[in-house]
Amino acid sequence: MGYVVDKETIETDPHFEYGCSFCHEGDADGVTKAEAHKGMVKRPSDNLDTCGVCHEGIAATYKLSLHYTTAGFKNGVSPRFSQEEKTVFDETVFEQSCRSCHASCGDCHVQSPVVSGVNTGLMDGHKFVRKDESKSCALCHGGRVYPEFTGDYGGRPDVHYRNGMTCLDCHSAEQMHGDGVAYDGRRDVENKPSCLECHEKSLSATQEAEEAHAIHEEAVSCSACHTATGYRQCSSCHLGEGATSSPAIVLGDNPRKPGQLTTLRLIPTVRTTFEKAGIRQDNFDALPNYWDSIPHNIQKRTDRTRDCNTCHGESLYFLEESKLPKDGSTKNLELIR
Repeated sequence: MGYVVDKETIETDPHFEYGCSFCHEGDADGVTKAEAHKGMVKRPSDNLDTCGVCHEGIAATYKLSLHYTTAGFKNGVSPRFSQEEKTVFDETVFEQSCRSCHASCGDCHVQSPVVSGVNTGLMDGHKFVRKDESKSCALCHGGRVYPEFTGDYGGRPDVHYRNGMTCLDCHSAEQMHGDGVAYDGRRDVENKPSCLECHEKSLSATQEAEEAHAIHEEAVSCSACHTATGYRQCSSCHLGEGATSSPAIVLGDNPRKPGQLTTLRLIPTVRTTFEKAGIRQDNFDALPNYWDSIPHNIQKRTDRTRDCNTCHGESLYFLEESKLPKDGSTKNLELIR
């Protein structure tokens, strides 16, 4: 037992007050390892009711949270399917593949989450960790968001990261645990982060900045000007084979807020992505190949904040028909300015 939990942890962490079997079951009176481990549950928090014995409120809301339901994955692609294909997707792709990304309580507070069948093990010798973003957030969001935030993907780290901020400074515990509402996707979350919570437009540092913010108002998103360097653009994803990626800043019309210029991220779903599951995506053109995205590599000053001509003269970074993915959705054309 000492190899897993040290004596100090047992004596000070309230999670051990009732013994290992309180969560892991098994036989606490067993003399041999085989006897003690009979009926043991390796990952007790996979059943949220286990944590809910003590954390009733959090467990109840977490069952409906996007981190647990992963509903954003399904609802982000399902409009491309016929009704018959939606059924096939739910049964053979979503439940058997996408749902494996859902996080249990233990994946964030005891051991790092399993990604592609691999994880880094216990976070801190089976101590219950309130937060350790490098071993939790970074594992699931390490393909795009987290390395952009820390600068590991290239370029300077995000200005918030350089000033000591962490994920939870913007993404509250309530957002992580859910608020009791089953949202279809992250854009629908009522308490999602907003730049304006900290950066009121009326408090701009200079008259020039205040005027720029007033002129662009709702017509331009914050990230369109303050995203510093190329962020990861994934393409050509096929079931079971992964995707390829390259860095780029892409500006275009917001597909979920028409009329607003924003940063776009290429979504790797192509017409043949789910062919192996027998899904042709009969309604592929119902959605574009790009979604609005807020890259986590924000800087106060960028080439767009320094020189209006970057956008209004050179149209640098703007989505163009020649840059669209081959055989992509016809909806992509609606995003070009």
